[in-house]
Amino acid sequence: MTKGGGGLVAALVLAGCTNLAPRHERPAAPIPSQLPLPAEVAASAPTGAAVPLGWKAFVQSPQLAQLVQQALDQNRDLRVAVLNVQRAEAQLGVARADRLPTVSAGLIGSATPNAASGRQVQSYTAGVQVTAWELDLFGRIANLGEAAQAQVLATEAGRRSAELALVSAVVSGWLALAADGELLSVAERTLASREATLQLSTLRFDAGAASSLELQTAQSLVAQARNTQAQLRRQRALDLNALALLVGGPVPAELLPGAADAGTVAGGADVLAPVPVGLGSEVLLQRPDVIQAEQALVAASANIGVARAAFFPRLALTGSAGQAGSRLSDLLQTGNFAWSLSASALAAIFDSGRNQANLNVAKVNRDIAVAQYEKAVQSAFRETADALAGLSSWREQLDAQRQQLDAAREIARLTELRYQNGAASALERLDAQRSLLAAEQVLVQTRLAEQVNRVALFKALGG
Repeated sequence: MTKGGGGLVAALVLAGCTNLAPRHERPAAPIPSQLPLPAEVAASAPTGAAVPLGWKAFVQSPQLAQLVQQALDQNRDLRVAVLNVQRAEAQLGVARADRLPTVSAGLIGSATPNAASGRQVQSYTAGVQVTAWELDLFGRIANLGEAAQAQVLATEAGRRSAELALVSAVVSGWLALAADGELLSVAERTLASREATLQLSTLRFDAGAASSLELQTAQSLVAQARNTQAQLRRQRALDLNALALLVGGPVPAELLPGAADAGTVAGGADVLAPVPVGLGSEVLLQRPDVIQAEQALVAASANIGVARAAFFPRLALTGSAGQAGSRLSDLLQTGNFAWSLSASALAAIFDSGRNQANLNVAKVNRDIAVAQYEKAVQSAFRETADALAGLSSWREQLDAQRQQLDAAREIARLTELRYQNGAASALERLDAQRSLLAAEQVLVQTRLAEQVNRVALFKALGG
């Protein structure tokens, strides 16, 4: 082996042995180590971090589960997120390809003047060529590949985050649609009752047993009930349109919730399973959006290595091997094998501070990525803390509202008996009916808020 060949081998061995990028270390999470659980929840929570609940275990309604799966298959935003992952994987393939030489096959013919005779001399070469293959002495190409790999992982985490948001939105939309149906059912019952009251008041007015004020009041209540019914129908249509957009197409009629599905499925089971909660906040580090922010930080660190490598020479090899001759027929004969190999090293002497500016940009981008990662962790903690705060308080409020509804029903029943016996005025009867209607509506809205809070906790813990 020649001295030049030995130097080349040594250069190849050294290639890729130097990495100028800072070592990635996950920043300390700027949040408490324990989740702020309510006392009654913390008493039964495991000491560590609970494993996040998958959506198939979280959603217990077969109708809703089928609708969520349809959304995962057809939603366009999620489809874009999947395509973004595929694009990032293709870009990673390009970055990895730069680490190996590109070998080309070609035929080259040339005619040059002979210095002695002045005649044109022709030459032909056919074979394989390697042009400007960079030896990655300082890890520039390796860091570009690491940044591309981090981008793939970040994009995949973004896809998971979009999937989690879609599942949560579909579940919340379906629950809202169920609540719309229940409120509409209450409104229809109220309208039927008030129309019956109006009919009775009309008969009493015609017989001279009721005043014009009583008749007008009954007509006003009927109009008010019809107005509420129209508003609820419009709201249900809007919620159905929003759900159809999430699902990616019309919602099948058999998957629509009924009024009885607002809180339970067949058999009385809850639509949503309880979300397991542990004491440790480290579970938040596994949220897709937090992982995405961390991978963006990894890519930013790798880009610092790319910027630092620009200060050092870039060594590239160019070579060819094949048949050579002065005529085309010589390329078909043996014994005319020829090869060539050349190396070039290029280093910047004066660049007006461009390389330093690029390094400064890379460092600032890394600092930004650190801040964004810390913000993602803090946002995850805040979302979880908000959902945990409502975990028990919404249940308490729901129980209190049920008691209030029971009391309003009894008051309305007793007031109706007193009114029929002449012991209560029409105004007292009207107030009792209004209180009952309001209590029924608030119960539906409170139950919906409790369920939506449970969905928020499922999403906050990373699904």
